Amino acid sequence: MKATIKTNKGNMTFELNSDAAPKAVENFATHAKNGYYDGLIFHRVIKDFMIQGGDPTGTGCGGESIWGKSFEDEFSLDARNYYGALSMANSGPNTNGSQFFIVQAKSVPDSLLSQMEDLKENGFPQKVIDTYKEKGGTPWLDFHHTVFGMLTDGEDVLEDIASTKTGMADKPVYDVVIETIEIED
Repeated sequence: MKATIKTNKGNMTFELNSDAAPKAVENFATHAKNGYYDGLIFHRVIKDFMIQGGDPTGTGCGGESIWGKSFEDEFSLDARNYYGALSMANSGPNTNGSQFFIVQAKSVPDSLLSQMEDLKENGFPQKVIDTYKEKGGTPWLDFHHTVFGMLTDGEDVLEDIASTKTGMADKPVYDVVIETIEIED
């Protein structure tokens, strides 16, 4: 399943991973099909970290799932917060609603990569370390935020949004608007 987030700065396309996160994908896709995200803004943008949206209040404090209540986290060893990951924003364990973020960190701090290398002896996968080295991302968010998609097209748009001038609470000075999200089965 694919999702294209159409913004006033361009489009980003994601491959959704319903194997790793079936509830998160169902929630996001249903909201998108129902127009829930249409006209909402990316309310939090932190360059070299992530961009966040999906809150109808535009404050970072609102939104709910399609079930009207929080739903549980879905973690997979194969779904990591690499650069371009589409992940659920939350306020702690099992508090997923409608908010999501897109990882924009193009590199991982050397000290963190070194710590991951040290964990290899305990079974930390070399493939994960190599992918974080190559792609970048936010490994400290793994198993804290459900990853349910990966950017396949529109890196230039992600970078443009990440470069947006921000003010208080990392909110863009000029609205970055989600015009619509199209789902392709």
